[in-house]
Amino acid sequence: MVETGFAPYATIGDLVLRHPAAGVERVGFHEANHDGAQRQDPTDAVARPQTMETRRRGTEARTAADIVVVPDTEIRSPVTGTVIRGGGYTLYCDNTDEYVVVEPDGHPGWEVRILHFEGLQVATGQRVEAGVTPVAERSRVLPFESQVDDHTAEPSWPHIHVEVVDTSIPDEPNPGSGSSGC
Repeated sequence: MVETGFAPYATIGDLVLRHPAAGVERVGFHEANHDGAQRQDPTDAVARPQTMETRRRGTEARTAADIVVVPDTEIRSPVTGTVIRGGGYTLYCDNTDEYVVVEPDGHPGWEVRILHFEGLQVATGQRVEAGVTPVAERSRVLPFESQVDDHTAEPSWPHIHVEVVDTSIPDEPNPGSGSSGC
């Protein structure tokens, strides 16, 4: 486990993404679902980075990150900005999950999407500060094995998914999204 101090784990140009938890086992980069997802460039402070095998989604290999966090620990915003939406949704057709979306300062039209947690702590319109503002009570233990679990100790800890999407780029459905057929 790496004590992160909420240090930056990646950048996208001048946008800095901070570890969302005080304790992180690994950051597993992978392909995002959305064509507008931006490549995350790991920093020197990233907790044990791993770029995972392709999911055949047609996006770059580091357009999303699964950040394996200490169980039952508070999740903080990875960016400074304004919450534009959040709540519950159904993951892979039948699994309960929660999400929050933050528009980062200086990047209108971009969305920082944070998934796989319990206990949403922020509301639409609220300002959040990177590494400071709690967005969730804890990460969610998913009822299935995730790709990042292949690169962690046993038993695997839960992870938080973070991706940054430029919504001006149109998205085309892809066969690797895992949600077709719902």
